[in-house]
Amino acid sequence: MRRSSLLHALNPVRQLTTVDAHCDLMCGVYYPEQARIEAESVYQCAVKYQDSDDETFRDRCIFIKEERAELVKHHLSVLWTDYFKPHHLEEYPQLHETFWYAIKAAGDAKKTMDPQAGQDLLDKIDEIAAIFWATKGGKPDWLTS
Repeated sequence: MRRSSLLHALNPVRQLTTVDAHCDLMCGVYYPEQARIEAESVYQCAVKYQDSDDETFRDRCIFIKEERAELVKHHLSVLWTDYFKPHHLEEYPQLHETFWYAIKAAGDAKKTMDPQAGQDLLDKIDEIAAIFWATKGGKPDWLTS
């Protein structure tokens, strides 16, 4: 049974409406800030790891950093596949390579406790964010990060 048939069977009174969207949902649900927040954690875990001599604390830093780096990869992949479209690539031909390097940087940051790897990741996400906001006509005033 198709999903629309199932939904109609559950509520036959309600009309089904077909919608078109640029993304999985209407635009406004994907932001590079999601990846950046996780990358900030990657960076801070590496910094705190370097500043501590408590082995239990350091083990926890490693675990959290690796978890957050994986989330960065997820958020970047979703942004790349669900927001950006072929016309963006025509306008920003470096986009594919920029994402590739950013996702690789997340993997690199996952493998080391060097804070510089976290900073490199943040820098790559900032490059993506600049392109993202350019495609949307600028960053809204309400977004403070």
